Amino acid sequence: MPGSVREVRQSKTAPLRAVRLGLFDAVLDRRAGGDIHIRTSQPLGPYPNKLTERLEHWAKAAPERVFLAQRDATGAWRTLSYSQVLREVRRIGQALLNRDLSPERPIAIISGNDIEHALLALAAQYVGIPYAPISAAYSLMSSDFGKLRYILDLLTPGLVFANDGAAFARAIEAVVPVNIEFAVARNPLSSRKTTMFADLAAEPTKAVDAAHSKVGPDSIAKILFTSGSTGQPKGVINTHRMLCSNQAMIAAGFAFVREEPPVVVDWLPWSHTFGSNHNFGLVLDNGGSLYIDDGNPTPAGIAKTARNLREIAPTIYFNVPKGFEALVAHFRADEQLRKNFFSKLKVLFYAGAGLAQSTWDDLTQLAVETTDERIIFLSSLGSTETAPMALACTWDFDRPGNIGLPAPGVELKLVPNEGKLEARLRGPHITPGYWRQDQLTREAFDAEGFYKLGDALKFVDAADPGKGLLFDGRLAEDYKLATGTWVSVGPLRAKFIDHFAPHVRDVVFAGIDRDDIAVLVFPDIEACRKLCPDLPASAAPVTLLNDVRVRAHFAALLGKLAQQNPGSSTRICRAILLEELPSMDKGEMTDKGSINQRAVLNNRAGLVDELYAKTLSPRIIAIEEQA
Repeated sequence: MPGSVREVRQSKTAPLRAVRLGLFDAVLDRRAGGDIHIRTSQPLGPYPNKLTERLEHWAKAAPERVFLAQRDATGAWRTLSYSQVLREVRRIGQALLNRDLSPERPIAIISGNDIEHALLALAAQYVGIPYAPISAAYSLMSSDFGKLRYILDLLTPGLVFANDGAAFARAIEAVVPVNIEFAVARNPLSSRKTTMFADLAAEPTKAVDAAHSKVGPDSIAKILFTSGSTGQPKGVINTHRMLCSNQAMIAAGFAFVREEPPVVVDWLPWSHTFGSNHNFGLVLDNGGSLYIDDGNPTPAGIAKTARNLREIAPTIYFNVPKGFEALVAHFRADEQLRKNFFSKLKVLFYAGAGLAQSTWDDLTQLAVETTDERIIFLSSLGSTETAPMALACTWDFDRPGNIGLPAPGVELKLVPNEGKLEARLRGPHITPGYWRQDQLTREAFDAEGFYKLGDALKFVDAADPGKGLLFDGRLAEDYKLATGTWVSVGPLRAKFIDHFAPHVRDVVFAGIDRDDIAVLVFPDIEACRKLCPDLPASAAPVTLLNDVRVRAHFAALLGKLAQQNPGSSTRICRAILLEELPSMDKGEMTDKGSINQRAVLNNRAGLVDELYAKTLSPRIIAIEEQA
């Protein structure tokens, strides 16, 4: 195990549950021009040449252990062991080879997480055929299928798979040419020839072993598409070297996963690097068990997640901040759920966005009330291009936000940029580039071969770099006021959402070349309804948001926020509550639910003008001095 390992057990309001984590030391090199290079003194440990070696290992070492589990139509858990998965992967691999699929004719998976998706993906990796898991939202939530069409045109797949033909029929008929084979797990289309997943298998021959032997560290394992928050999605090439080295980095920090096979209950989509590379890969690399959660952080979906967590006790729990926030009420209301969830849990891990302090405090309190112990909160920073983990916080911190230090094998370069420190990364976990987009690839790296992450970072304590780093915003989102003062959107957005919790889902910042900051607010409609309990549940959002009680609540909080942040770069002077949800087809929202600030500002330019009009409209909420 590279690096030293420590048992974390400290006391604050309550003792911290013991967990073994890697301890990294920061090594800094300050260079001429202001660049700061940071690495850890611990070397990166060994890792396999291909991820499917771990499947073969666990099929021999723990053949009967549950690898994949998913609820069936009756609600019972359907499970597959490591030996069963390897057997099915080899059979499907033969069928893929029979179809002459290749990097020129890869596989596209357009549906979400399920066992069939996992088997097809692992089979493709086993025999060296690239595949691309594509966000199901591009088929199910889009009206024009623009992003799906763009991705498939770029990908040129030879096989497209969806778990349910009926659910994906509109997208398939609109976008997928009839000369491309289409496979489903159920509900074949009547309008075109459809292959059933059960028939997508053949008796393995020596060709499967020969193909597997040719797969190496630089072979393409998958193509993951970015969320397109700054334009069209980009196809990020993921090699086996990236995936395997990143798992070694993760295990260097999370030492406990090597000692006890992790049990993970997870909904995070495999079309994104967090759920796909980080979480699925962690389970496979360490011989764990993955229970596929059919829920998500929506009012309907979170109830399914709670049901699953009531039955399956995870040893590490991954989620985005909205997911953790949505679970709090269920934990408070359900003692059985609470006891089971915390019973074997060693780590709470969040990524993808900043976690609100209130959510951190609520979960800490619930853990202490349930177990008399705190559960450590950890986080990391990375991107689709970094496989994903590049930096990780592997120690107890007193508040959300610490993203830690570079993992072993990672070189971090901090470059001065408009008063901030721009993060750039180099290491074996970095993508070689974008699928069939050479120009974008060249633009993504600097002259020294560092990938330009696009994020700004800052030290928790400039006098003690070993205390870790904080996220300091996306450089592409920051802007200047008319005074020339920079507005750092990332930290300000996190502060705004935390201040208005739980009544705000997201916020967009206006003010480019203006005198002050104004915001367009996407409110949490259900949370806002609780401010007006006498309004009928059927009341339209516009009626709710114009209610004097809602407006008074937002006005009071806006005033307090302005008092706490009086500087021109942090004081928000006006707000407008939006009834219309962000549009995926217009590029305002990614499939991950994150907001494209630029697209919202462009599409709703009239509302921005209304925010800055000399005479304020009745819809504008303003701090007192602006009223």
